[in-house]
Amino acid sequence: MQRDAMALKELFEKQKKGDKDEKPEDNEEILQFIGFIIGNEEYAIPILNILEIVKPIGYTRVPETPNYVLGVFNLRGNVFPLISLRLKFGLPAEKLNKDMRYLVVRHNDQIAGFFIDRLTEAIRIKQSDIDPVPETLLENNQLIFGIGKREDKLVSILKVEEILKKDF
Repeated sequence: MQRDAMALKELFEKQKKGDKDEKPEDNEEILQFIGFIIGNEEYAIPILNILEIVKPIGYTRVPETPNYVLGVFNLRGNVFPLISLRLKFGLPAEKLNKDMRYLVVRHNDQIAGFFIDRLTEAIRIKQSDIDPVPETLLENNQLIFGIGKREDKLVSILKVEEILKKDF
């Protein structure tokens, strides 16, 4: 028991001093995202913006909204807008299938459901592996925060606050 206490004390001392052998990249912040597919592309949203992931449930169409706002849905007594990311990105609507989900997301006090084609996985990306959006794409595309590099593929990281902005 005393040996455990000594080992613990040594660990605390080492943490106080900081490990000199530690590589700077070991301290780098790793960001976490939820990955998903829209069309043929992979996108991601910061995991802290995700409240819940649910199978599609019924929704009610709301008149005089853009086509990408499918309507509103009721989740445990709360009514939220439902946004089709396919339609928001200019892709044609797809027939409902077993892989489709609603990502219930929050940014500040705004909550909405994002209708997605398919979940992929939880993604961890080092901050240094996220590049800014190229200037040529930035002009017309305010929805993307950056491009995350993962092994042999790229993932577009979306700005939740921009998708939730009302442009109607």
